[in-house]
Amino acid sequence: MRVVVGLLLLLLALCGSGAQGEGGGLGQVGEISEFQETAPRDAAEESAESTTKQTTPDIWAEVRALRDMVVELKVFVQLLQRENSDQEMRLTATESKTTDLEKENADLQTRLSSSESELLLSKSRIDQLERENAVQATDLTSLGTRLTATESKSSDLEKENAVQATDLISLGTRLTATESKTSDLEKENADLQTRLSSSESELLLSKSRIDQLERENAERPKVAFYTALTEGFIGPYNTDITLTFSKVFTNIGNAYNPATGFFTAPVKGVYYLQFTVCGNLTGLMGVQLYKNKQRMMYNGEWKEASHLKYMTNSAVLELMAGDEIHLVLPSSYAIYNNGDNHSTFSGSLLFTL
Repeated sequence: MRVVVGLLLLLLALCGSGAQGEGGGLGQVGEISEFQETAPRDAAEESAESTTKQTTPDIWAEVRALRDMVVELKVFVQLLQRENSDQEMRLTATESKTTDLEKENADLQTRLSSSESELLLSKSRIDQLERENAVQATDLTSLGTRLTATESKSSDLEKENAVQATDLISLGTRLTATESKTSDLEKENADLQTRLSSSESELLLSKSRIDQLERENAERPKVAFYTALTEGFIGPYNTDITLTFSKVFTNIGNAYNPATGFFTAPVKGVYYLQFTVCGNLTGLMGVQLYKNKQRMMYNGEWKEASHLKYMTNSAVLELMAGDEIHLVLPSSYAIYNNGDNHSTFSGSLLFTL
């Protein structure tokens, strides 16, 4: 701007010089005319007058040319001023746009600050180039190029900001989904904790019940026996006899007496009793089950051929402590046993009462 003002001042000075030259020429013409009226001319004066007359129009032509040049320069200067004003307006708009981008994206502030520094440097160079009138057009072109680059850079920053905004929206969506999933997991965890607490309570109750059952089981008497007859043929006899199962395999609680063949209930409860007898002779085979002196069961049949035949039965009886159970072989009946233990008698306590 200062270079343009200086150029205008120079042109005005040139215009002033031209006006003075034009006035001086007119004065000389007046003097020559006056001199011609007062004195006769010689050949030399006539030659000088002729030269002056020729020079005067040339000076006027130069003045007019200079004036036209001044007008053209004024127009050129006005164009330069307008272009410079447009460049400054674009530069101002770019700085404003850059400032807005800095506010929108704090992460880009450093790069935009660098752009502002470059723009300040560009202004300084423009001021320097304005002082150098000969290269002003080149400097303006350079400024336009840099301004275009800055605008392109601002456009890139806008695109990058848009991408970052899209990423931010995506991250927000993912964060919302994560929060929702976290909330669901928290609810599920709360339900699991509730179920775990309930399970722990049930487990404690189960352990307590198990402990109680174990104590009851430890306190409850354990009764079980399994026996077999002596090997060989037993019967037939003329009278009923009590069967003595002398081969004892199991006698927990010692409630069965192998010497007498009686099982004595140690406690009041429900007992499971079972017997199996084998026949190997032609004739009657069978057995009777007695509770104390009361017959509770009778099993018997006729055996035809001389081959092994089996008979099995069982009973569940409620016995008082001291009740006795034994098996009786009726008169004229016969049964058989050997090392394979075909005839057996067993029982156990199911539960106390």
